[in-house]
This record gives sequence, C-alpha cells and structure tokens, in this order.
Amino acid sequence: MSLYRVAVLGLDEIAPFELGVLCEVFGTDRSADGFPSYEFAVCSPDGAPIRTRSGFGIVPDADLGPLATADLVAVPAHPLTSAVPPAAVEALVAAAERGAWILSVCSGAFLLGQAGLLDGRRCTTHWKHAALLAERYPTARVSPNELYVQDGRVITSAGTAAGIDACLHLVRQVQGAAVATKLARRMVVPPHRAGGQSQFIEAPIPEQVDCDTLQPLLEWLVTHLDEPLTVDDLAARTHMAPRTFARRFRAETGATPHDWLTHQRLLLARRLLEETDLSVESVATRAGFGDSATLRHHFRRRLDTTPADYRHLFRSR
Repeated sequence: MSLYRVAVLGLDEIAPFELGVLCEVFGTDRSADGFPSYEFAVCSPDGAPIRTRSGFGIVPDADLGPLATADLVAVPAHPLTSAVPPAAVEALVAAAERGAWILSVCSGAFLLGQAGLLDGRRCTTHWKHAALLAERYPTARVSPNELYVQDGRVITSAGTAAGIDACLHLVRQVQGAAVATKLARRMVVPPHRAGGQSQFIEAPIPEQVDCDTLQPLLEWLVTHLDEPLTVDDLAARTHMAPRTFARRFRAETGATPHDWLTHQRLLLARRLLEETDLSVESVATRAGFGDSATLRHHFRRRLDTTPADYRHLFRSR
C-alpha cells in the first residue's frame, strides 16, 4: 500500500471546511518536521474555478488528470443537488478499479454511490442524510451511527470533523500509528475518537448525575490502560451507580466503556509494536490486554492481522 499522490475532486458549491480538512492532512508540507510528504492536487471536472457554499471561489490545480494516477482520491461534501459531470463519475470509477483509495467526507458519499462504489459495501455519511443515502442506493449497507467506515479501499465519513477521523485512520493504516498520532498532535485533535454519531444527535436530556462531564475520567483512563478496570470501578470513581454510569458513558462518547477501552488499548499496542522491541506478551500487558492470546484476538477481530505481522509490516517500512 502506498499513499503519496492525493487528488481531491471538487464540484461547484463545495463545502470549504471539508475541503480544508483534506488540505490540512494531505496538502500541508510538513516534511521538514519528519512527516511524509504528499503530491497534492485539487481538481475540478474541467480545471475551471469552482464556487464554495460560503460564497467565495477556488482555483483548482488541475482538471481530472491527477485522478488517473492518485493513490488516494478524496471527495469533500457538496450539496445533494450538485450536478456531477459523467466524466467525473468515470474518473472516480477508474481510480477505484485500479486500486486507489477512495475517501468521502459527509455528503461526498452520494457521489461514491452514484459511481456504484457503495454497492454491497458498508458506508456512512452525516446522520441527517443517512436515510436518503440508503434510499437512493439500496444495495449500500449504510451504518448511520459510525464516524467513519472502511470497506476494502473505500472509506466514507460522517459530517465535518469526522473527515479528520477518517483521514487519520487512513494515515494510521498506511503509514503507522506513530505518524497518525504525531499528526493529530500537530493538528491539536484526538488521534482517535471512539464512539459514533449518536453522541451528536439531538436527544432528550438525560437524568441528572453528580458530574457534568466524563472528560477527567477519560484523561485518567488513557494513563491507566494497563490496569484491570471494570464498569463498577469506573462508576465508583465518578460516584455513580454502575447502570447510570454506563448510560452516561454511552451518551458522552457514543461507545460502551468496554469498546472505548478496547479502542484505546489497541492504539497503545500498535504504537508499542511500531516503536519498541518489547515482546508481544509485554505489549499485551502494557496495553491492558493481560496476555498475548487476548491481544491477538482483538488484532484479528478489529484489524484483520496479528501483532507480529503488524510489527513486521511497519518495521519493514
């Protein structure tokens, strides 16, 4: 897998923030600080300027030419009524057929659907548009609660900031957890957000509890991942009943305590495998999985690989 040439497909009324996410991750040269460098181009169907939703124009770098050789073709958000030239759809299909990564942000998923790239695939988009995406493309397996979804080499993300999550996920997968974490730190964002869109959807106000936020607990947890932690232990730290704590945790993070901890422990394990010579057993202990068998189980289930193969892949790079 390579990730060097990045082409962004822009259409009229493009969303500037979602375009900016792609520019920030892949279009900003940080090679002097040890980051990978990318050959980055913003493209329009005919190379002509495109309008943004915010009223100003953008002059692209090129027409559709860079899509023919890009390692990643990214599609930012645009209105669902945007006219999509057939040549743009054809270029997107051709990129996917030759094995390029395809990534959409928010409503960009509808262009992927139009190109047939969501047929039979798991995917997501902004929760406001999820039902319509499923209606327009009935063979797509829409997951409305996910921040981002990868199915093969196609990655779709929810609205706005979830595009950052999806981009960091791709960087982490291709270029390693250390690079993704360092990039997230530079951008002043979390390297990984567990949970889904349900935490952002308007819902009835939950019952009152003794604390307003679980952020202090989450910050404590990431420095104590090696400890055996139960819901009862965590509830006691926040002075809540276990059932109340579990409901509040899901409301604030979009994930169960178990899933959130597993995500964080996997991130730590990946970093340790990339950056240290610790044995797999020691990595499992440090990351809070207890033993190598449990670590291998979660690697196989969530990453479709083994800790040893993961280490070999990123050490060889």
